[in-house]
Amino acid sequence: MTDPRMVLGQARHGPVPDGWRVFTKRRGKLSGFLHGTSHDPDPLLVITPEGAVEYADEHRPPAVVAFHDLAGIELQVRGQSFSDSTRVNVSVWIDLHYHDGGRAKWRSASFSDDIRAVQGFIEAWGAYRALRGR
Repeated sequence: MTDPRMVLGQARHGPVPDGWRVFTKRRGKLSGFLHGTSHDPDPLLVITPEGAVEYADEHRPPAVVAFHDLAGIELQVRGQSFSDSTRVNVSVWIDLHYHDGGRAKWRSASFSDDIRAVQGFIEAWGAYRALRGR
Protein backbone atom coordinates (compact mmCIF):
# COMPACT_ATOMS: atom_id res chain seq x y z
CA MET A 1 0.00 0.00 0.00
CA THR A 2 1.09 3.55 -0.68
CA ASP A 3 2.53 5.50 2.25
CA PRO A 4 -0.34 6.09 4.75
CA ARG A 5 0.72 9.66 5.51
CA MET A 6 0.74 10.48 1.79
CA VAL A 7 -2.77 9.01 1.44
CA LEU A 8 -4.03 11.08 4.38
CA GLY A 9 -2.34 14.26 3.10
CA GLN A 10 -3.76 13.87 -0.38
CA ALA A 11 -7.24 13.16 1.00
CA ARG A 12 -7.07 16.15 3.34
CA HIS A 13 -5.90 18.59 0.65
CA GLY A 14 -7.42 16.97 -2.49
CA PRO A 15 -8.08 16.15 -5.18
CA VAL A 16 -8.22 12.38 -4.69
CA PRO A 17 -8.05 9.63 -7.32
CA ASP A 18 -11.20 7.94 -8.57
CA GLY A 19 -12.00 4.95 -6.41
CA TRP A 20 -11.07 6.57 -3.11
CA ARG A 21 -13.78 7.03 -0.48
CA VAL A 22 -13.03 9.80 2.00
CA PHE A 23 -14.85 10.24 5.31
CA THR A 24 -14.23 13.25 7.50
CA LYS A 25 -16.01 15.21 10.20
CA ARG A 26 -15.35 18.17 12.41
CA ARG A 27 -13.82 17.44 15.77
CA GLY A 28 -16.14 18.86 18.41
CA LYS A 29 -14.51 21.60 20.46
CA LEU A 30 -15.77 20.26 23.79
CA SER A 31 -14.87 16.66 22.95
CA GLY A 32 -11.48 17.77 21.62
CA PHE A 33 -10.82 19.75 24.77
CA LEU A 34 -11.83 16.89 27.08
CA HIS A 35 -9.72 14.35 25.19
CA GLY A 36 -6.75 16.65 24.66
CA THR A 37 -7.17 16.70 20.88
CA SER A 38 -8.62 20.16 20.28
CA HIS A 39 -5.62 21.26 18.18
CA ASP A 40 -5.49 18.01 16.13
CA PRO A 41 -6.65 17.91 12.52
CA ASP A 42 -10.16 16.53 12.05
CA PRO A 43 -10.59 12.73 11.93
CA LEU A 44 -10.15 11.23 8.48
CA LEU A 45 -10.82 7.77 7.02
CA VAL A 46 -9.67 6.98 3.48
CA ILE A 47 -10.62 3.76 1.73
CA THR A 48 -8.58 3.12 -1.40
CA PRO A 49 -8.53 0.21 -3.85
CA GLU A 50 -5.55 -1.16 -1.86
CA GLY A 51 -6.87 -0.78 1.70
CA ALA A 52 -7.90 1.67 4.40
CA VAL A 53 -6.05 4.39 6.32
CA GLU A 54 -7.51 6.27 9.28
CA TYR A 55 -6.29 9.24 11.28
CA ALA A 56 -8.12 9.60 14.59
CA ASP A 57 -5.82 11.88 16.61
CA GLU A 58 -2.18 12.67 17.27
CA HIS A 59 -2.04 10.24 20.21
CA ARG A 60 -2.26 7.24 17.85
CA PRO A 61 -0.46 6.38 14.64
CA PRO A 62 -2.64 6.11 11.55
CA ALA A 63 -4.52 2.79 11.45
CA VAL A 64 -3.75 0.90 8.25
CA VAL A 65 -5.36 -2.17 6.68
CA ALA A 66 -3.58 -3.36 3.53
CA PHE A 67 -5.78 -5.67 1.46
CA HIS A 68 -2.76 -7.64 0.17
CA ASP A 69 -2.19 -8.88 3.75
CA LEU A 70 -5.73 -10.28 4.04
CA ALA A 71 -6.97 -13.78 3.24
CA GLY A 72 -10.59 -12.78 3.89
CA ILE A 73 -13.04 -10.66 5.84
CA GLU A 74 -16.32 -11.31 7.68
CA LEU A 75 -18.99 -8.75 8.51
CA GLN A 76 -20.11 -8.97 12.14
CA VAL A 77 -23.23 -7.39 13.66
CA ARG A 78 -24.46 -7.51 17.25
CA GLY A 79 -27.58 -6.00 18.71
CA GLN A 80 -28.31 -5.33 22.35
CA SER A 81 -31.53 -4.23 23.94
CA PHE A 82 -32.93 -4.05 27.41
CA SER A 83 -36.22 -5.61 28.45
CA ASP A 84 -37.71 -2.24 29.40
CA SER A 85 -36.84 -0.57 26.08
CA THR A 86 -37.90 -0.79 22.46
CA ARG A 87 -34.52 0.57 21.41
CA VAL A 88 -31.75 -1.69 20.08
CA ASN A 89 -28.08 -0.70 20.06
CA VAL A 90 -26.36 -2.17 17.02
CA SER A 91 -22.61 -2.69 16.78
CA VAL A 92 -21.02 -3.41 13.39
CA TRP A 93 -17.43 -4.39 12.61
CA ILE A 94 -15.38 -6.47 10.21
CA ASP A 95 -13.27 -9.45 11.25
CA LEU A 96 -10.01 -9.45 9.30
CA HIS A 97 -8.35 -12.79 8.52
CA TYR A 98 -4.69 -12.51 7.58
CA HIS A 99 -2.66 -14.83 5.35
CA ASP A 100 -0.41 -15.70 8.29
CA GLY A 101 -3.40 -16.98 10.30
CA GLY A 102 -3.73 -13.85 12.42
CA ARG A 103 -7.04 -12.17 13.05
CA ALA A 104 -8.08 -8.65 13.94
CA LYS A 105 -11.23 -6.62 14.33
CA TRP A 106 -11.71 -3.52 12.15
CA ARG A 107 -14.03 -0.78 13.25
CA SER A 108 -13.37 2.82 12.46
CA ALA A 109 -12.22 4.75 15.52
CA SER A 110 -14.00 7.93 14.41
CA PHE A 111 -16.72 6.69 12.07
CA SER A 112 -18.02 3.58 13.85
CA ASP A 113 -21.58 4.93 13.68
CA ASP A 114 -21.35 5.57 9.92
CA ILE A 115 -22.48 2.42 8.11
CA ARG A 116 -21.25 3.95 4.82
CA ALA A 117 -17.68 3.47 6.07
CA VAL A 118 -18.24 -0.26 6.61
CA GLN A 119 -20.01 -0.53 3.25
CA GLY A 120 -17.15 1.29 1.53
CA PHE A 121 -14.61 -1.07 3.10
CA ILE A 122 -16.56 -4.15 1.97
CA GLU A 123 -17.00 -2.77 -1.57
CA ALA A 124 -13.29 -1.93 -1.88
CA TRP A 125 -12.33 -5.39 -0.60
CA GLY A 126 -14.68 -7.03 -3.11
CA ALA A 127 -13.24 -5.01 -5.98
CA TYR A 128 -9.70 -5.80 -4.84
CA ARG A 129 -10.47 -9.53 -4.80
CA ALA A 130 -12.23 -9.42 -8.18
CA LEU A 131 -9.31 -7.62 -9.84
CA ARG A 132 -6.80 -10.07 -8.37
CA GLY A 133 -8.76 -13.10 -9.64
CA ARG A 134 -9.41 -14.70 -6.24
